[in-house]
Amino acid sequence: MKSKNLAERESKSLYDTLYQWVNYCIYCIMLSFLPSILIGFLSFCLYAINTFLWLIPIILFSLLKAILPFHGWRKFFSYLLDQMASNWVALNTINQKIFTKTKISVNGLEKLEKKQWYLVIANHQSWVDILVLQRVLHGKVPFLKFFLKKELLYVPFLGIAWWALDFPFMKRYSQSFIKKNPHLKGKDIETTQKACQKFKHKPVSIMNFIEGTRFTKAKHQAQHSPFKHLLKPKAGGIGFVMSTMGDQLNKVLDVTIYYPNKTPNFIDFLCGKMQQVQVDINITDIDHSLTGDYINDRAHKIRFQKWVNQLWLDKDEKLAKLHQQQ
Repeated sequence: MKSKNLAERESKSLYDTLYQWVNYCIYCIMLSFLPSILIGFLSFCLYAINTFLWLIPIILFSLLKAILPFHGWRKFFSYLLDQMASNWVALNTINQKIFTKTKISVNGLEKLEKKQWYLVIANHQSWVDILVLQRVLHGKVPFLKFFLKKELLYVPFLGIAWWALDFPFMKRYSQSFIKKNPHLKGKDIETTQKACQKFKHKPVSIMNFIEGTRFTKAKHQAQHSPFKHLLKPKAGGIGFVMSTMGDQLNKVLDVTIYYPNKTPNFIDFLCGKMQQVQVDINITDIDHSLTGDYINDRAHKIRFQKWVNQLWLDKDEKLAKLHQQQ
């Protein structure tokens, strides 16, 4: 036992040394002094090259995963593909550190674990949110995965990459469609449950922007949102996740993203114009009384929506305090 703990400490020490060395090298070649247009162009090129280089092996290994009938090999390839995707995120982060001086302040990272099953919820203001979440949570939690519509499986190249990375594909039927085809009632949950079987023995972080779209003042006014800094939450998405994976998920990761200056778009981010972002992470255990049948149990649905609404009230209050500090 002592030798194992010693090996773990030595491994961590080696990792910390390597991490510090990489950061020092990045500091030495920082190019944030360049004109913003040039930074944007060079940064975009590196993103494209990094994506292309990892997409090729991901597709190749995904084909091997599909062809080989052995469960052990498929499990091995799933872990290997996740590591490739994780390396893609790591290189994107290096790209960001080379070209930008963005200050990212984070609270709540201390209690995160890579061997937990998380439901990750966040407010949504920009496509940059995804890059911020990937950078902040990389190496702290299992690789972030999104529930995708089944139709996205047929997107060229990316569809097979998402499938290879075990992104769950869900097929939803409308109430009107169910009325015409009652034999399909509950089939959508059953399909998603099958897709999530692979996560029983493999930790995962399921990500959901429950506002359903990016926050803008126009959308906020059109919705008559009762929240000052947020759109109305759509509980259906995570209600569906909890109906299918509730007994597998351990914790809720409630992430609040705040841009003190202005909400950046992707071009601003590429060009190094995003100066600062604050990220607050709140971790709570999942109350398994919330893991019932969201689709068919009305009482459970109301209870679940109240829980989501309270999460959003707390998040709105947190954002209000951050705005007041400016």
